[in-house]
Amino acid sequence: MPDSYYHIYNRGVEKRDIFMDDQDYGVFLSYLRKLLTAPKGQSRIQVDNNFFQQVMLLCYCLMPNHFHLLIKQRNSEAIGKIIKILCTRYSMYFNKKYQRVGKLFQGVYKAVTVRSEEQLVYLTRYIHTNPKDFTNYKYSSIRNYLKQVNQVWVEPEPVLSMFSVTNKNLTYTNFLNIKNDNGFLSERMLID
Repeated sequence: MPDSYYHIYNRGVEKRDIFMDDQDYGVFLSYLRKLLTAPKGQSRIQVDNNFFQQVMLLCYCLMPNHFHLLIKQRNSEAIGKIIKILCTRYSMYFNKKYQRVGKLFQGVYKAVTVRSEEQLVYLTRYIHTNPKDFTNYKYSSIRNYLKQVNQVWVEPEPVLSMFSVTNKNLTYTNFLNIKNDNGFLSERMLID
C-alpha cells in the first residue's frame, strides 16, 4: 500500500551466510545507498533504478545470514522493485566473487506491514538490537540514531521525533537498553 511502513527481511538459502567479509557488507550497503540517493546533477525527478522519492529507509541491520530493512513505501510498487534490484545485483556480485551459481536468498523476501506507531518504534529496537554488541555494530543504522554518523539515505527522524533529547530516561538510547518491556509486542508482530 502507498504511504505505508514495512519490515522487509530475507536470509540466505539453507540459512547460509550471505555476508562473508567487510567487502560484502560494504557492497550491499553501497547498492542500497545508490538506490536511495538522488543522482548528482539531476533534479528530483524519477530516475530509472533510483528510488529516492519512492522509498524512505528508516533503519537497517545486516547480519551474517540475513538482513532487515524498515521502509516507508510511497507508492504501491516501490518495495517490490527496489528489493528485486538490490537482491539481484548483490547475488550477482556474491556469486561472481565466490565462484558459485544458484540462488543466494532463501526465496522471495518477506514484508510485514507496520500497523501502529508503537510497532514502528519497537521494530527499530528489534532490528538494531539483533547484534550482541549493537551500539558498536557497523552494519546497521544504529549509529545514525545515536548521532554518530549521518548517512543521508537513512531517515531516523520519524522515529527519533517520538523521543526526548533532553530527558535521559526518555531518549532512544535508553529505550534500546530496556531489558523487559512486559511483552508489549510479540516477536510474531515484528517478523511474521
